[in-house]
Amino acid sequence: MHKNIILKNGTIIDHNGNSSVNILIYISNGKITRICKSGDTKGYDVVDCTGYYITPSFVNLHAHSPMNILKGIAEDVNINDWFNKKVFPYESKLKSYEIYWGTMLASAEMINNGVTAFADHYFSQEFVYKAVEDIGIRADIAPTIFGLSDDYKTQLKNSENFICEFKDKNTKINLRFGPHAPYTCPGEILKEIIDVAKTLNVGIHIHVSETKEQVEDSLKLTGKTPIEILSDSGAFDVKVIIAHGLWIDESYLRFINNNAFFAICPKTYMKLSMGKGNIYELKDKINYSFGTDGAASSNTLSPLEQARLFALNGKFNSGKAENFETFEIWKSLMNAHNALDFNTGKIEEGYDADLLIWDLNMVNTFPVYSPLTSIIYSSDSNNIKHTMVQGEFLKYDGKLKADVNSIIEKVSDIQKNIVQRGIGESKVKY
Repeated sequence: MHKNIILKNGTIIDHNGNSSVNILIYISNGKITRICKSGDTKGYDVVDCTGYYITPSFVNLHAHSPMNILKGIAEDVNINDWFNKKVFPYESKLKSYEIYWGTMLASAEMINNGVTAFADHYFSQEFVYKAVEDIGIRADIAPTIFGLSDDYKTQLKNSENFICEFKDKNTKINLRFGPHAPYTCPGEILKEIIDVAKTLNVGIHIHVSETKEQVEDSLKLTGKTPIEILSDSGAFDVKVIIAHGLWIDESYLRFINNNAFFAICPKTYMKLSMGKGNIYELKDKINYSFGTDGAASSNTLSPLEQARLFALNGKFNSGKAENFETFEIWKSLMNAHNALDFNTGKIEEGYDADLLIWDLNMVNTFPVYSPLTSIIYSSDSNNIKHTMVQGEFLKYDGKLKADVNSIIEKVSDIQKNIVQRGIGESKVKY
């Protein structure tokens, strides 16, 4: 049940980075109902935010949340071995209850990092859904479909049935299709998935142009780039999250419209040595924000960290320290809200109260000359005092509402099982 809450005397930093001091934010039924300098507090629980900063929350635009269960299991290997000798074989033996607890662990970490919504791409989607419901975070869930698998038709039908059954059942959970990639869902298969998505009025979430080799192989095999294949399949007729797009070229942009959002995950590209790509040069011409990929490749689930790395890499690679300025990076972080169909991302009347309350009076962020600079370049999860989703505190006074000890205990048992079982046989090949 939602409480009536007033966040009192905090400094608002909005989605554009603009500040307003000593503000009262009235929250009722999960929504922001009033923003003012003074007002009656009767009938409200008052949270004193004096000296704190209030911002919209973060969105993780590309994640594989259950993979938190495999964090640290595939280290110091090239990208081909990472997929084919480590991750896919281990994933082949995962149980449904392990998917659930991996999602619980990931969700707890994200809430701690100020993430209130994430776009997920994985299998056993019913267990991801259940975990999201139980912990209270938002999610946009895309069941993974491998078009070249022997059971492709079953995967597609199961995804369709899942979306039909659970669509619109929870205001904090949205659904879409998750074709894995153009090279695993080629040609007519991808079009078939997208046609079903159109029928159900949902979008897709797909990996595209992660490596230079993927683009080159696509051109050799089909004469088309992965982006062209998406266009020919009708992907841009629906809302589409493009995971990565690291190796797109400016000439491909003619195929892309405003339905496409790029989820950029710099930490994965660095760790797996995937190259610089072209996204740094094309950032002003694409709709983008930040994802974390899976914790097995990025090791952490913080879009803020990804944004920080993007800015630092951008400055370094361009040779221009004045580029990738603070306000630009902040707006790009906030842009992820626009990719998902939730009523979030702005501190304005009528929007859902998905908010963060920051304490920047700490040794890692003080003194504060520019709060945005302190957040983007100096802060960590300890600076997030409260995380609010739809007017409910999922982190309060620095502590998570979720039973973290129970989650860690369950995952500890699963970790032992994973090690004892060892790797299996991958049904797909990267």
